[in-house]
Amino acid sequence: MPDARVQSAIHHWAPRFVANGVPLTDFQEVTAGLDHWEDWCSAWCTRAAQHEAIGRKALAEGFNLSAAQHLTTAAVCYHFSKFVFVLDPEQMRAAQMKAVECRKLALPHLRPAGDYVRIPFEGKSFAGILRCPAGAARPPIVVMCMGLDSAKEEMESYESLFLARGLATLSFDGPGQGESEYDFAIRGDYEVAVKAVIDWLETRQDIDAGKIGLWGVSLGGYYAPRAAAFEKRVKACIGLSGPYDFGAIWDALPELTRETFRVRSKCATQEDARQHALTLSMQGVAQQIKCPLYLVAGKQDRLVPWQDAERVAREASGPVELVAIEDGNHVANNRVYKYRTQSADWIAQQLGLPKT
Repeated sequence: MPDARVQSAIHHWAPRFVANGVPLTDFQEVTAGLDHWEDWCSAWCTRAAQHEAIGRKALAEGFNLSAAQHLTTAAVCYHFSKFVFVLDPEQMRAAQMKAVECRKLALPHLRPAGDYVRIPFEGKSFAGILRCPAGAARPPIVVMCMGLDSAKEEMESYESLFLARGLATLSFDGPGQGESEYDFAIRGDYEVAVKAVIDWLETRQDIDAGKIGLWGVSLGGYYAPRAAAFEKRVKACIGLSGPYDFGAIWDALPELTRETFRVRSKCATQEDARQHALTLSMQGVAQQIKCPLYLVAGKQDRLVPWQDAERVAREASGPVELVAIEDGNHVANNRVYKYRTQSADWIAQQLGLPKT
């Protein structure tokens, strides 16, 4: 029988994997052969390598669009091999770099194409992926904030929705996330990171920095509304299943989640991590959100109580649309059809684009 960590991973993550680009059969086959959490990363890397090989062959033969699709799938599989695999930092980082490598290979051949960018921050930089809709002159842009265990390599399914509606996208790894986790610890005042990103966007001529939306998923569903409370250049914000106070739900979080937070917060002990989690709070902050806000929560969410989104909605000062999905799990990945296109339509309208 699989150990408790593998069982937890299978139970909680299946809808997310499939909704974000992992073929269902891959998830079923890889997890069916796993009994020990220690084997998780290598098993998923083995499957990712199969997609990578197909992608590289297509690239060598000049089938660039097919190559981009296969390499993007490979990147997602490599990402999920390591996303909470903090027990072996060396193995985790190797898998992460493979995810980055595959996604970067895919970027020039995507439709629309993407650019790998670096955004200056506190003497170092964040890594990001910038994509603009084909033929658009200075489009509005959605800045995409990752969660505790997500990274820019996982964002294709979300990016495509915004791009199809005429919005540019910038997915970036902020403090404690993806490539940036090695340089920057998780921080509650995520508005500092978002300010640096928007400052950078204002230097570019290919997007309209006067029409910026924020989007965040899971812990990013805290980061994005938090940043919108302070960063008034944000014109609209989407938050998916974000906590109101991360410390308040600490004891109910899965072991893998708590340990991942500890590592990416650069805390020595679980108690230190618990105290740091208390700094991720909307207390006294939510009422400062004045831009339009779209919140999504699953009422069957076992990680973040849906009432957290309800509380943010109640306290925010601007217009709010709260979508509480009765049968939705965390981020409602099991019911994506109930909010993904709808939220993309909403933010496109908020940023001044016509209905499509």
